[in-house]
Amino acid sequence: MREVVIISGKGGTGKTSISASFSYLEGANAITCDCDVDAANMHLLLDANFAHQQNFMSGEIAVIDKDLCTNCGDCYEVCRFDAITPMQEYHQVDNISCEGCWYCSRVCTHDSITMQQQKAGDIFISDIKNGAKMAHAKLGFGAENSGKLVAKVKQEAKMLALKEDKEYVITDGSPGIGCPVISSLSGANLVVLVTEATLSGLHDLKRVHELVKTFNLKSVCIINKADLNDDVTKEIEYFLKKENIELIAKLPYDETFTKSLAKAMPIVEYDPNSKLSIVIKESWEKIKNKIQE
Repeated sequence: MREVVIISGKGGTGKTSISASFSYLEGANAITCDCDVDAANMHLLLDANFAHQQNFMSGEIAVIDKDLCTNCGDCYEVCRFDAITPMQEYHQVDNISCEGCWYCSRVCTHDSITMQQQKAGDIFISDIKNGAKMAHAKLGFGAENSGKLVAKVKQEAKMLALKEDKEYVITDGSPGIGCPVISSLSGANLVVLVTEATLSGLHDLKRVHELVKTFNLKSVCIINKADLNDDVTKEIEYFLKKENIELIAKLPYDETFTKSLAKAMPIVEYDPNSKLSIVIKESWEKIKNKIQE
């Protein structure tokens, strides 16, 4: 079992759409893993059915027993996150603002505050349209620990791949260079960097490459909408050559791509004979050959 992780230094490069296309092409031979837990949307392209769900518990939150609360205000005075609101008869905790630091429960002399484990999101195992399975998740509103949730989703995907003897895990990582991306990279056999022919795309490609180098991971690159700005594309190619990163493909701009998104379909499903679909198919074959090395 080998894992391919697709990431980008910024949002909007087409990373998730390309990941969904790879997943659709590989079919039942792969487990798909969506690690973009803060803004999960890959399930829309792959028609996930959310067959199995489990709670993701992480962190703690203060809970005030209104029957024991004497409204003394000690907890309100020490809370540095403005998470406690004085009420007429008792105090109340704002679940989103509470950081679970325990300070309020320590100072409460009436034992009216307890710390309880918090539900931070949901983890799903779904059947998808190509006959395979997908591990994905949704972080709760205002919840933290997205890196931990990503690690849990990856664990579920790899366990599923081993159990069902799948050859690949195709992981769609989060954009940027934060904790979810770092967690997405853990255990990867190959990293696919997706960028676009814009100055911001080049800048963020450099940022995310520095992160990948920190983990000593092998990476390749795909330039999306490469024909929109030839000068920037040449700059990206120069950077890739200097850093010894193989350029897998330069994807052309194609309005069919937008139409496929409107139909909630990967481009390789919506129009398998388009020029863009053909290049994506060739890209996936190159990536598989690369990971076999």
